[in-house]
Amino acid sequence: MRTGLPSVTVTRYVTPLREGGSLPGVVEGDDLGTYVCKFRGAGQGAKVLVAEVIVSALATRLGLRTPRLVVLDLDPELARYEADEEVQDLLNASVGPNLGIDFLPGSFGVDGQVSAADDEGARVLWLDAFTANVDRSWRNPNLLLWHGDLWVIDHGAALYFHHGWRSGITDPAKFAAQAWDVGGHVFEECTHRARQLDEEIAARLGRDVFVEVLAQVPDVWLEPVPGAETPDALRTAYVDFLVARLGTRQWLPEGESR
Repeated sequence: MRTGLPSVTVTRYVTPLREGGSLPGVVEGDDLGTYVCKFRGAGQGAKVLVAEVIVSALATRLGLRTPRLVVLDLDPELARYEADEEVQDLLNASVGPNLGIDFLPGSFGVDGQVSAADDEGARVLWLDAFTANVDRSWRNPNLLLWHGDLWVIDHGAALYFHHGWRSGITDPAKFAAQAWDVGGHVFEECTHRARQLDEEIAARLGRDVFVEVLAQVPDVWLEPVPGAETPDALRTAYVDFLVARLGTRQWLPEGESR
């Protein structure tokens, strides 16, 4: 299996995290690490894992903190020892490569006002606008605080355009021109600063960067669609969509001057 991410074998399923519809779980790996596992067999499918890898890599390029990712290989034997039937079904449906997100012990979720130092909030908002992430509101911030630092997590709701590829690759220009609603975003107040930093942030990205980012996505998660029947063809489609988006600014919300 081709993947740019490290591969780890799951040795123990620890506990489910019942905080979302995909039912992620905490697992241990043969590298002695502990991970939050996002399962390929969950209802949202492999595209969510693809979005996680892409947006996490982009976040790192923009200087944001996000947990290390690995591919978690799941053995069917693990399901035999799970008493919860819902979890057992999920494990059975996810045999093989899944996504592992490094577990940050002692971290806690942001559930109130958070100060974003050094323009972090503006960079998070810019990234979410660029990737059309609709899942960073105060109801569900998807932010962690660990050792006093801010970490961005859970990017599966971004890059929604790929959910429309069942009948074939759609038009990148449509995604490029699609506006993004900043209302309710956890860093909505950083909109003006995000525009001020736009040129500097955008300079960190480009086609070559997107190609490198897509190389991290495992082949097996890039499921063929009409017009893009191979993993590399799908990688090219993602790159084309990201390049098109970067060439526009309809998606970057206006900010009031301060």
